[in-house]
Amino acid sequence: MKKTFTTALAGAFALTLAACGSTTDASEDASADNVEIPADEAMAGAPVPVDDPDALAEAADAAEADAMDAAAAAEDMVASDSPEAATVTEAAE
Repeated sequence: MKKTFTTALAGAFALTLAACGSTTDASEDASADNVEIPADEAMAGAPVPVDDPDALAEAADAAEADAMDAAAAAEDMVASDSPEAATVTEAAE
C-alpha cells in the first residue's frame, strides 16, 4: 500500500511539473528591436548619482544618537535593579 501511494504521488508530481512547463520558439534571438525597452532608453531620464557627504554625516549622527539612547536605557535598567536588568547583566557575563 505504501509503495503504491509513493508511486502515485511521484506520478502526480511528474504530471504537475510537465503541466507547468511551457514551450517557446527559441528561433528568434533577443535584440534591441524585440525587447520591451532598450537599456539606454530606460536610463535616459535617470539622474546621475553623486556623493552627498552631508547625508553620510547625518546618518552617522543619527546612529550615534541611537547608540547613546540605548546605552542610557541600559544604564537606567541596571540602576533600577529590575529583574530584566539582572537577566541582561547575566547574559552579558
